[in-house]
Parts: sequence; structure tokens; C-alpha cells
Amino acid sequence: MTRAKTMPSNADLRWATLEVLKNRGGSASIRELSEDVARYLELPDDVADTPHGDGPQTELDYRLAWARTSLRKAGAIDNTARGVWTITPAGREVASEEDLRNLIKGKVTEQGRKPATGPEPPDDSEWQEELLAVLRRMDPDAFERLCQRVLRESGFSKVEVTGRSGDGGIDGAGVLRVNLISFHVRFQCKRYAGSVQVREVRDFRGAMVGRADKGLFMTTGGFTSGAVREAARDGAPAIDLVDGMALCGLLKELELGVGTRMVTEIRPEFFEEL
Repeated sequence: MTRAKTMPSNADLRWATLEVLKNRGGSASIRELSEDVARYLELPDDVADTPHGDGPQTELDYRLAWARTSLRKAGAIDNTARGVWTITPAGREVASEEDLRNLIKGKVTEQGRKPATGPEPPDDSEWQEELLAVLRRMDPDAFERLCQRVLRESGFSKVEVTGRSGDGGIDGAGVLRVNLISFHVRFQCKRYAGSVQVREVRDFRGAMVGRADKGLFMTTGGFTSGAVREAARDGAPAIDLVDGMALCGLLKELELGVGTRMVTEIRPEFFEEL
């Protein structure tokens, strides 16, 4: 595969997604797919980190969402409610890019033309964009309280918000108990529209070293490829990253301000009461 200098085509992304799923044993999370596809296509950071409009997603992630939607409609992959994507038996039989084009073409012919109402949003993302707009309108203190609530609902105890004390970039602390072992965690939360850079992850690690077992960085935006690598750098305390899309997924799973009936809806009053 030649190193790409520009954003790859939809056909390239569909093929790369299938190859990544095969290499990962048949399943992967959205983040794993994004990282592995960029690596498979040998995308330089300035291409992989290109933002999509004003949203939290990169252009690559946005196009990958459409690629997954196309592959799902063709019956090559499927996904669970928890955002894990799996390759189907039909997808495993695809041995070449030509096979994939024929599979997609056959499904389009079988299903007919797209309805006049237009294509469905990739990965049901419209509600996430609406929710992120609500989150970015929150006061900083309210957003910190929301992150505190998310951690408590996720099983953390002794969750405290300390950001107002100017504690070296750390916004709060908590304890996560897994069976017989407890982990002391420091967290930082940022209402971003853009992407968190390497320097910010590095500064956060510097503030938490010697004071916590793990770090957690939550944002309404995204993380650059360099920031992701820095968070998982060998020999350094691990920092888990929660970007805007993952935060939306958590709020939906925990039913905090997000409810699902026939469609996903946002409940702005929840955030206004914080």
C-alpha cells in the first residue's frame, strides 16, 4: 500500500476496514478501526487529523462512518449496540477489492435506489452532534459535575472535582475498584470543539505522576494521532482517552440526559439543572 498524501477514497476505506477486521480476528471497536485503518493506509498525521467541519470528528472518522454504513448495508459487517463491529461470513468471503465492489453493487441493485428522503446518517450520528452542541453550551463547572456523575454511574467512588483549585491541570480524582484491586485515578475534562494535542496529554501526565495509578482525559472534542500515541506510550503511566463520540455513548448507555425510543433524543433540561 502506497503512503497516502491525501484523504483516501471511500473505496479504499471500505477495503481497509474489512482488512483490519480480518487482521483483528473479526471484531474491533470504532477507535481500534480508526487507528488501524490509518496505519494500514500509512496516513501521515496531518491527513489523519484533518478535522471535519467544526465537529469533534476528524474527516477520516467521518468518512469511515460512511464506509461502515455502506459495508453494513452490503452485509459484509455488522455492529452491536456497544459500538463493536464484526465481520460477517459474507465479508470473510470477500477476497479482493473487485469482490467487494460486486457485493456492494449487488446489494444496491437488490434494494433499489435510495429513497427521496436522502441517505441515512452514518452510524446514527445526528443525535451525537446535537448532544455535543448541548455539552459545549454548558458552564465549565456544570460540565465538570457532569463528568463527576458519569464516573460515579460507571462505578467510581470518592469522586471529587478539584479543577477550581488550579491543581496542575487536574480537574478531579476518584477510585475505581475492580474485584479486590483499587485504582486511584486523576481525570481532566475539557469542553473542546477541536482536538486535544500531544502537549496537553503530556502536561496532564506530568501533573498526575506520583499521585495516581491511572489518568482519564475526557473531552467533547477529539484527540490527535500524536495525543493517542502519547497516552499509550510505553514506560509512562497510562492515560485513558474519552473523546466526544465516546462521551456521547457513555451518556446514552447510562441514560444521563439521553433517552432512546424509536429514535435517540436529547434532554437539554438534564444539563441545565447541573
